[in-house]
Amino acid sequence: MKFVKGISFYVIVPLALLGTGFFAGVEAVRFFYPGNVGDKAQEEVQESIREPETVKTQPRDFADKEVEAAQEVSADTQTLSVDTEYVVEETDIVNHSVVEIVGKLPRKYVGMNREQFLVAMESYQAYPPLSEQERGFVGLEVLSFSRERVVVQMNYEYLQPGEGFYLAVKDNEVVVYKEDQKTVYINTGILLESLPEEIQMEIIRMVWIEDEEALYAFLESYSS
Repeated sequence: MKFVKGISFYVIVPLALLGTGFFAGVEAVRFFYPGNVGDKAQEEVQESIREPETVKTQPRDFADKEVEAAQEVSADTQTLSVDTEYVVEETDIVNHSVVEIVGKLPRKYVGMNREQFLVAMESYQAYPPLSEQERGFVGLEVLSFSRERVVVQMNYEYLQPGEGFYLAVKDNEVVVYKEDQKTVYINTGILLESLPEEIQMEIIRMVWIEDEEALYAFLESYSS
């Protein structure tokens, strides 16, 4: 029994001294470095349980751009219909005058979207009809496009009539055209068959008359 008590004494005393030393060491650290141990541990615990930061939303201007892009896509998906107003602005690029013509959309354009219509206009510009070439057509531009209204600017460099004339045939009768070869200047009343055969062939191919003096000289020679 005395042996057990002796052992307990030699075990308990060192343990007590060890615990006292550890406690004294901790208190010494807190005394010389206040706030560095306990506060740091507390901060680490708080950091581990802190809620994640809220994800920032997209800036407003970026959202606006997305809306605008969506609107453009919507506009591109619009298609022309029989009710679409078709406006042609015929522009004289020499005199800087504009004549606006409002009418119905040609049937060949019905059902087209913006991209298809632009392709059709590019084809028209590259290969204009002969009637347009004779008017002095030089190009076009699509000013606006929507299901409700299409505006196309047609540019012309109109030929300016000069002082010369052309002799030609219309309904077997000799007529005099102005230099533009479209505007009738005089219906002569002279039948083509009443002229010499050589002159008939020339007039069929159209004869250039340089001025009024030469024109009236011809008419006096062959009029009855």
